[in-house]
Amino acid sequence: MRAYTAGDTDVPLLEETIGRNFERLVARFPFHDALIEAAAVPGGDARRWSYTKMNDDVDRLARALLASGVAKGERVGIWSPNCAEWTLLQYATAKAGAILVNVNPAYRSHELEFVVRQNGMRMLVAAPSDRNSDYVAMARQALAGCPDLQELVFLPDSGADGLDAGVPQDEAELTYAELLKRADAVGHSMLRERMAELDAHDPINLQYTSGTTGFPKGATLTHHNILNNGFSIGELLGYTEHDRVVIPVPFYHCFGMVIGNLAALSHGSATIIPGRGFTPAAALEAVQDFGGTSLYGVPTMFIAELALPDFGTYDLSTLRTGVMAGSVCPIDVMNRVISEMNMRDVAICYGMTETSPVSTMTRGGDTMQQRTETVGRTMPRLESQIIDPGSREVVERGEIGELCTRGYAVMAGYWAQPDKTAETIDADGWMHTGDLARMDEDGYVVIEGRIKDMVIRGGENIYPREIEEFLYTHPAIQDVQVIGVPDATYGEELMACIILKPGADGLDAAGLAEFCRGRLAHYKIPRYVDVRESFPMTVSGKIRKVEMREEAVARLGL
Repeated sequence: MRAYTAGDTDVPLLEETIGRNFERLVARFPFHDALIEAAAVPGGDARRWSYTKMNDDVDRLARALLASGVAKGERVGIWSPNCAEWTLLQYATAKAGAILVNVNPAYRSHELEFVVRQNGMRMLVAAPSDRNSDYVAMARQALAGCPDLQELVFLPDSGADGLDAGVPQDEAELTYAELLKRADAVGHSMLRERMAELDAHDPINLQYTSGTTGFPKGATLTHHNILNNGFSIGELLGYTEHDRVVIPVPFYHCFGMVIGNLAALSHGSATIIPGRGFTPAAALEAVQDFGGTSLYGVPTMFIAELALPDFGTYDLSTLRTGVMAGSVCPIDVMNRVISEMNMRDVAICYGMTETSPVSTMTRGGDTMQQRTETVGRTMPRLESQIIDPGSREVVERGEIGELCTRGYAVMAGYWAQPDKTAETIDADGWMHTGDLARMDEDGYVVIEGRIKDMVIRGGENIYPREIEEFLYTHPAIQDVQVIGVPDATYGEELMACIILKPGADGLDAAGLAEFCRGRLAHYKIPRYVDVRESFPMTVSGKIRKVEMREEAVARLGL
């Protein structure tokens, strides 16, 4: 049987804009919680928005954008860690027809200026500076060097670790409060007129790929792309107006913005922001304090939560579901999340920014094996196939090849880069993911790694994930990533990069080899071991294996 599946088609796609969809939910659940931001300082008050209050604030911000002269299709950037204003701007730009540009909070000056220039950004909404990033100074530098950028808007200090709320220095700078005052000059009728001009297939969001190699590319996403993907995820998670979704993953990435905000708010659920950035304690406190029914995270986040010394003291009894995504989840971690965190219906989501993002997902009724060893099956109204990277022919089920996705979720293209778009989306509309995968007889997909991460040792193709899953069974290993490093004899050799469990004794290559001997083929036993405190990551939680390889090559003198 060929490695091809098509998702269910019984639920029709939404043919409306994000703004119209949100207003439908406001009419249904006017007084339900829509948005909660946990207190920035201990003992402080959380900030809360009902659906009605959020809609009022979104409309005011949208009218302020219109008063600022922001036209349909112009780009408005948001460069900030998670906060309530991020969500409000997400929905305000959708109503105003502006294209929201998500800027990675980890970017520094040259990266920020690249993104601002690449899409001709008109306005940038920036966070106050904190101990990690001088957002204000870097935003001012971009304003001076990028002619299309006309205005900077500085968000208010969170009260936790903000150092500079960005006092305006000239007429091209204003505070968030000053931006909102502009709304007084624009009536509600003008906003309704703008919303009437919008089409569900208009571009509404630019998300720049992580840029783990080369310059990032701007994936152009429409209302139709991300609203339908978020809604479909919410449907499969069984979201209703009674759910309360805790979102510690970054909004700048599809995980927070689509799997989080759009999935929840298209179902009348509440969204809960634990803090500006991820800390394991804050995430669990948000579940406990606000009755979270769903919790999100990449596997390393769940590993950190489970490793808290006082993990057992948190009341997680309200949890029932959640999402793991970003990278492959170790089986042991998934089992602990289900049994110890009460997340019996937790789902694995797989995809990429260019597919809005989720293209395969596990379901609540799946077996434990399907939910721990696969990334699920094809999402409704999408197609999946696995092809031979060389011949591009569809392989048989059980064979490894490149996973491709087709359907409504595939991006409109890379912003102003038709050549890069053509390299990724073929003439038949298939998005080539660059991921190695296989499909089982029931249509479930198993990710074997990135094509570029596959290690070829002495002519043998080695898939790091297989070795990683085995090494997770070592009693001293908390987390592990396997990479390939150059070797004069075999072309490549394996290195196991390891984070040890607290209190575990050291582990060297000889000790690891002894653990593997007789249980792994000899060519799959790592030659090198690198014990680390952490792994380099993108903000979206993906391990930067490219950086780890570069570090290993330099350290070993290879």
